[in-house]
Amino acid sequence: MTASTQPQVAIIGAGPAGLMAAEILSAAGANVHVYDAMPSVGRKFLLAGLGGLNLTHAEPLAYFVQRYAERSEACAAWLNAFGPEAVCAWVKGLGLDTFVGSSQRIFPTDMKAAPLLRAWLHRLRHPVQGTPVTFHMRHRWNGALTQTTTNTATSASAFQLSFDTPNGPQTTQAHAVVLALGGGSWAKLGSDGAWQPWLKDAGVDVAPLRPANCGFDVQGRASADGTATTGWSQHLASQFAGTPLKSVALSFTDTQGHSFQRKGEFVVTATGIEGNLVYAASALLRDEIERHGHATLHLDLKPDFTAERVLTEVKHPRGSRSLSSHLKSRLNLTALHLALLHEVLSKEAMNDPAQLAAAIKHLPVTLTATRPIDEAISSAGGVRLEALNDTLMSTALPGVFVAGEMLDWEAPTGGYLLTACLASGRLAGQGASAFLSK
Repeated sequence: MTASTQPQVAIIGAGPAGLMAAEILSAAGANVHVYDAMPSVGRKFLLAGLGGLNLTHAEPLAYFVQRYAERSEACAAWLNAFGPEAVCAWVKGLGLDTFVGSSQRIFPTDMKAAPLLRAWLHRLRHPVQGTPVTFHMRHRWNGALTQTTTNTATSASAFQLSFDTPNGPQTTQAHAVVLALGGGSWAKLGSDGAWQPWLKDAGVDVAPLRPANCGFDVQGRASADGTATTGWSQHLASQFAGTPLKSVALSFTDTQGHSFQRKGEFVVTATGIEGNLVYAASALLRDEIERHGHATLHLDLKPDFTAERVLTEVKHPRGSRSLSSHLKSRLNLTALHLALLHEVLSKEAMNDPAQLAAAIKHLPVTLTATRPIDEAISSAGGVRLEALNDTLMSTALPGVFVAGEMLDWEAPTGGYLLTACLASGRLAGQGASAFLSK
């Protein structure tokens, strides 16, 4: 086919899902154009990889798909076709190797996102087979998406799209469209959720975006007049904000009977808590706050000690030592541990061995709000899967496909997010290719 006869596809969003859709469609011979509002490709992908690019996870696929909670069945259809093993093979095809870390998370051998992205973009621009992908940066889709007839004899149709660019508004036509605009977190990198009202107006069913893998604000002590406050005390916030709390166990059971318990670490912030251990429980905590306005979790500050041993150590005679020195020597409690205990216990309770020991093993922390969605690692909500067919094509807008974090699913960190974005992009690309062939 010549360039004029190739079916043209517009992919809006140059993150992992959009790039994977572009790869599939390019290999199928489509004339692929990728549009993104940012100056360069994969901005969120690169930032997420700064601490080590977690590609996927090595646990068995049967367990892997369960991480998608109520969307497990739907996501399994994508992941059975392109799961963790396929991700590793795909990376190897780009000329890079992977390794499995101690936590079963899988990374590129150099841990970096940039080399992988460079190799990927080179293959998209210079494919061995298929057509080169064309990129249009600083092209922000403004929601305009109208269907036009391009061939009255065959009733062939196309979409006309409009973009805001540094050179003013520009329009283009495409025979199929893949939307991969991301969710609502990290708006400065392009995923600002601006597409929600546009798709709703077009008849697409969209669930409200909510923070996922997020931090929380804690409920402070009541003020003198009995009014509830938010956030830690001034002492804890000023002295320990940004401090990690390691080797603790977090447990939580919601009013629906769902339970979470895991050992790990998180970070104390100026107003609450965040970090991997908190992110793992964030969906349960968020939903409980939405139902009741608050959620109370419990921390075990010494998970490797039995309750009996903790009580024995607390009751051990301390002589002239201060309580903090005593707890440090007997239980290795840090100043942050002590500050957290002071947030919950009165002075009298701190000096009661039974109450103190109980709090060390089962410290209640009440959360009252999620942090803003823009601070979250990812978002939940988006285009409902019920509004799409099994190739992720919109039933309200035939010829328009949706992939990645725009879809109504969520997963914890650990490689699950990226794997599902890649898998959904691949499926949307295959769906668009099949649509064009008709």
